[in-house]
Amino acid sequence: MIHRDIVSPLRAGILTLGAVLLTACASGPSSNITLIPDATDQVSSRDGLFAQQVKWKRSKPGCTGECPTLEVDTLVFAGNQKLTQLVDHALAAMTGVNDDRPPPYADIEGFEEYYWQVAGSRDAVLLAAKLRYRSKFLTVIELDSWQYFTGAAHGMGATQFLNWDNAREAVVPLEAVLAPGGRSAFDAALRRAHARWLTQQPDAQADPATWNRLWPFQTSDNFAFTDQGIVVKYNTYELAPYSYGQPELLIPYEELNGVLKVDYMPVQG
Repeated sequence: MIHRDIVSPLRAGILTLGAVLLTACASGPSSNITLIPDATDQVSSRDGLFAQQVKWKRSKPGCTGECPTLEVDTLVFAGNQKLTQLVDHALAAMTGVNDDRPPPYADIEGFEEYYWQVAGSRDAVLLAAKLRYRSKFLTVIELDSWQYFTGAAHGMGATQFLNWDNAREAVVPLEAVLAPGGRSAFDAALRRAHARWLTQQPDAQADPATWNRLWPFQTSDNFAFTDQGIVVKYNTYELAPYSYGQPELLIPYEELNGVLKVDYMPVQG
């Protein structure tokens, strides 16, 4: 299918980012985190790491007429250089300029220098980071990239979550928050969330057999803690046609009893 070839440059960036995250969390998760309170409507604005927005948009220097653009909307964490640098590096890695080798840059500054050398006249790149959840113990960041290459039918988006352990200063991967043997139960809960999502999609309801053949369920490690439960987000074309963007599936915490480690379950009031 044509869209598989379109997605491949983004997959290269995601694979590189995955290596970055594994390195960042190689020392393992904290064993003493009490993570998710049961009443959380104010927690994200009250607790957690302080983040400052950095936003700019530029065109290729010296270019006139139709020019490539680069837009960045990212976060800087005061007093936490390690997390700031990780966000910067991970966003740059999500550009995925080549399938066969890691990108020839380590951060957004390096990407910008490279990009102006290779960008087509109508190329456009957007790199963004935003907070999805924040508490005393966790900082959850959503990283987004969107790229349009001159001559393409449309741009392509990709997303990656960072679940950051504030105390240990490391990314927490999915396998670190699941109870022993919990992956199959997590995938089953994710499949139920997918089934609920399908009930809200008219195209899937109109012709379930065709939809399921073209867009079958698949599991994912791209998860984020939120107030309501675990969110799993999919990249363009992974779960649905392009027009559906990047679907999010929500697994409520009550479906994850015995699946998540105790330290990662909500505190019961």
